[in-house]
Amino acid sequence: MRFAGTSVLVTGAGSGIGRASALAFAREGAGVVCADLSGAEATVATIEAAGGRAVACGMDAGSDADVARAVALAGERFGRIDVVHANAGISGGIAGLFDTTAEDWAEILRVNLIGPFLAIRHAAPVMAAAGGGAIICTASVAGLRSGAGGAPYSASKAGVINLVQTAAQQLSGSGVRVNAVCPGLIETGMTAMVYDHAREHGKEARIGRLNPLRRGGEAEEVAAVVLFLASGEASYVNGQAWAVDGGLSSSHPVSRQDYGRTAV
Repeated sequence: MRFAGTSVLVTGAGSGIGRASALAFAREGAGVVCADLSGAEATVATIEAAGGRAVACGMDAGSDADVARAVALAGERFGRIDVVHANAGISGGIAGLFDTTAEDWAEILRVNLIGPFLAIRHAAPVMAAAGGGAIICTASVAGLRSGAGGAPYSASKAGVINLVQTAAQQLSGSGVRVNAVCPGLIETGMTAMVYDHAREHGKEARIGRLNPLRRGGEAEEVAAVVLFLASGEASYVNGQAWAVDGGLSSSHPVSRQDYGRTAV
């Protein structure tokens, strides 16, 4: 019960890593604001069925007004806000660099990068006024170097990593810590296409074969690291990006693609 009596906001809580995070925080005693465009009510129902405390909040992660409302809801329902897991994101597909448009980039950056910025912008001053708090943003191993995602997605996640570093510095002395988790291949709705294709063709055993653990990850494994970074056990961890990827980012092996040719 590391989070008994605390208030936590999780964006993208309707599915995947966000849902796993919301459930985990609730199991450890937190009151949780579950924010998402859809699915948040189901997450809340699961938490309440287990005896936990939660409230759903419809939210577009890239909307200033929506994020401000979600942060305010945490204070209204649970009296404070101690932790934010800025997790909401979109993949944007796997189109190549020259097959994406400016509009594609703008939408991915709006959700994946401006979204975490808005979470920090609205939550950090409230936390600082109360003496401190923890913000964890979901980045990706794709933000560490190339080879793990599409170009706009990778760029947006690289931005998240730099955002937490910049925010940690600008919040010096506030008691607010800002960190990121960088998941590798995790089975969620965002990666369903990869998993479904592998299973359909009898290649499920090949999922995650590029990392040293030779498997894909589970959302709960990422949530466990999020909870650690939010807890007092990580009181001296700030401005960092933690890879949760089975060792993939230790080398990022990837097939090479020549300009104008298909990867083999």
